[in-house]
This record gives sequence, structure tokens and C-alpha cells, in this order.
Amino acid sequence: MRVLIAGGGPTGLTLAIDLARRGVEVRIVDQAAAHLAGSRGDGIQPRTLEVFEDLGVLDAVLAAGANQSEMRAYANGELVAVRRMSELKEPTPDQPYPNPWVLAQNDTEAILRARLAEFGVRVELNTGVIGFSQDSDGVDVTLPGETVRVDYLVGADGGRSFVRKTLGIAFEGTTDESIRMLLGDVKVDGLDHDYGYWFSSGAMHDGIALTPLPGGDYFQFGAPLVDAEPSLEQLQALLDKHSGRSLRMHDLAWSTIWRPNVRLAARFRVGRIFLAGDAAHVHPPTGGQGLNTGVQDAYNLGWKLADGSPELLDSYEAERRAVAAEVLGLSTGLLQKHVDGEDDAFKRDESTHQLGVGYRGGPLASDTRPAPGPLTSGDRAPDAPLTDANGKRVRLFDLFRGPHATDLVVSSGRVLVGDAEFTDFGGHALSAYGTGRFHIRPDGYVGAVAP
Repeated sequence: MRVLIAGGGPTGLTLAIDLARRGVEVRIVDQAAAHLAGSRGDGIQPRTLEVFEDLGVLDAVLAAGANQSEMRAYANGELVAVRRMSELKEPTPDQPYPNPWVLAQNDTEAILRARLAEFGVRVELNTGVIGFSQDSDGVDVTLPGETVRVDYLVGADGGRSFVRKTLGIAFEGTTDESIRMLLGDVKVDGLDHDYGYWFSSGAMHDGIALTPLPGGDYFQFGAPLVDAEPSLEQLQALLDKHSGRSLRMHDLAWSTIWRPNVRLAARFRVGRIFLAGDAAHVHPPTGGQGLNTGVQDAYNLGWKLADGSPELLDSYEAERRAVAAEVLGLSTGLLQKHVDGEDDAFKRDESTHQLGVGYRGGPLASDTRPAPGPLTSGDRAPDAPLTDANGKRVRLFDLFRGPHATDLVVSSGRVLVGDAEFTDFGGHALSAYGTGRFHIRPDGYVGAVAP
């Protein structure tokens, strides 16, 4: 099998890693001349950390990143609040990574590229898809200087997706031109890099935000756009106006103009061509959902492409489009709170962590137990500690890790994983799953459940 992925961002890279580890021949191309520079999507949610553990990149992500910093909010030069986007939580047996993690997107992509290179696959720059046609057996894709025949094409090529536009798929939603923000990365002398800052002249949404980025001296900034052409001088003037302090900005590494753009593709699949990530849904940055939802698209699609069965391929759009619509509603609501200047606009609840994302009632869900337990078909499969016959401690996530599906039987004090028997340490597996037979999908969600 051969798969071509258009787009070398987090979505495309995640999918390429997942396919490569399954032995699928994969190419990943990108029309850009260079890899992404800049922090952009710098929030990695807990569910994405679990995916990254399965893909073999978690240690590198944790080493390079950091927890969310406290945000010090100032109004007219006075400290008015110290808060976090979300309160730090201790790990639990079922949620080993309960807190969002901060890492610049360019660093996340570099880690994913390094992992992909271990499979002998690299992103081909200056190689955008410029045409394609499909029939019942495959897709002919035109690249600069060549045409290749593949079994499937995946458009992970961003909000302006060539693949989506060529397919003629409507990108339904709105772009609000009344709100424009300047985002980017900059160094600031005079600020403690262990904290984030919000400086305003009273109305919080009119101020400038500075969030420290791990691994250096840069802050990611967000500020209202005053002029059409952003500049370091414009940023410095805004900081001077709102902070009332002698702070110097320098080394503007990257910037972009952002407008609220909330869109959802009418379809995620046409025949042998699929959409994923920003090509399928574009989010406001509030809540840190865009990158994470794209990674989840890829994680859902990879094992289905590798299997190739019509039932699994048909389930991709049904499962992921519903999730994208729900997440768009969440991030849009958080954006409105910010625009309205609500006091809790900084706050994020656990709904942003994506641990509750699931596929209950979806096309692959099946629960035949006479009395449903705490976990049912379509839910995320939680972690739990076990001990093996030699008394060695293991985790369910250790046993799930890899491209395979897992058959799991949970009863009082006893857990069977395939043919291996384990002791349910502390009864955590029984508490999380209830009794029954569980088929754990390769993407870590519960498939069929039986008594």
C-alpha cells in the first residue's frame, strides 16, 4: 500500500509516523520552502500527550516543554490577578498526563520529523500537490516534475488546502474581519521568563499578552493589530502604553495577523482522498484545540488506512467530523468570553484536555453487556497499574503501546491482556472499566464490549 500525505505539519507528521510504523509505504510532501518557524500552536493537551507516548515521542516532548506558567495580569500598571489557564493536577492511575504542556509548534514538529526519520521517511519541501485524479483503484497525484500512483491521498495541507479546494468541498463557517490580532515570538528585557504577563489599560481584551516559551528567552505575544503592517516598533509602543514599565522588545522572530476564522469542511472524505487537520477544520486559538484536533484526526485515520476495510474507512468522517464540530463550538465560546472581557476568559476547564473526546454511538461502537459499566464502547481507554506474575509493575498503556489492537478482560482483582494474566493493582482497572471483555482499538479507544 502507498499513501501520499500533503502537508508536513503536526497532522501530516503524526499520520506519517503512524503509517510508517505499520509498514505502509508513505510519502509526505509540503509546498513550503522551509519548515515552520515560530511557536503558533504551543499548547499540547493531555490526550495528545497520550498519543505522543504511543508514537514514541513523549520523552522528547516533555524534555523540551514545560507546564503552563502563571499569568500575571496588570491593569494600568497595577497587578490585579495571578492565574493559570487551568489548575495543575496530580497524575492519577487512569490519567498519567493530566495537564496541558507548552511547547512551540516548530519544536513539536522537529521532534515528530526526527521520529519519522527513524523510519527512513522525510518531509519533501518545495513539493506541493498541483493536481490529482482518482478512480476505484487509486489516486494519480501530480507533483512538480512527476506523477505518482498511490492508494490514498490525505490532504493535511492547512486552512487554504489545495486538496479540499480541488475536490470542491465547502468550507462552512465565518471569518470575522472586525477582530484582528497580531501574534508572534519576541524577546523582552525586564521580565521574569518564569511567568506570563497580560498588560492592559483596563479592558483586558485590549491589552498585550506575553507567554513564555520553553527552551529559550522568547515570549509568544498576542496584541490587537493597530496598523496593517506589523512591526517591532508597533509592538513596543503597545507594550509601553499598557505596561507603564521600561521593558525592551527585540529579536522579533516571527509574526502573523490572525482573524477569527471558524470553519468546518462539509466532507472529510471523497473516495480515496481524505482531509485532516486544518484542511478539515479551522479553530480560534482559544482553548488550544487546533493542533490537538488535527493530531487526533491523524491518529484516528492511520490504523484505518493501514487496514483498508470499507467499514473502517467509512467511519473516519463519521467519527472525526462530529468531534471537530464539538471542539469548534468549545473554542468559539472561549473566544467570545475573551472578546466580552469576562473575568474567567483566561480559564480553561477539562473539556479542553480532549480526554473526554470519544465515539459513543458511532459506527464502530458496540456494547452488549446487560448492564453498562463506567466505560462503554467509543470511550477513551484509560490507563491503570497492573502487576505481572513476577510482581513487576506495568501499565495498561505499556500493553496498549504499538500499532496493534488489544483484547482486554477485566474482572475483580484480575486482568487478562491477550493470553497474559495480571493482577489489578489497587483495583484501578476494575474501577475505570467495570467488568467485561473489551476490544481496545489501535488508537486507544474502546471498540466492542461484551459480558
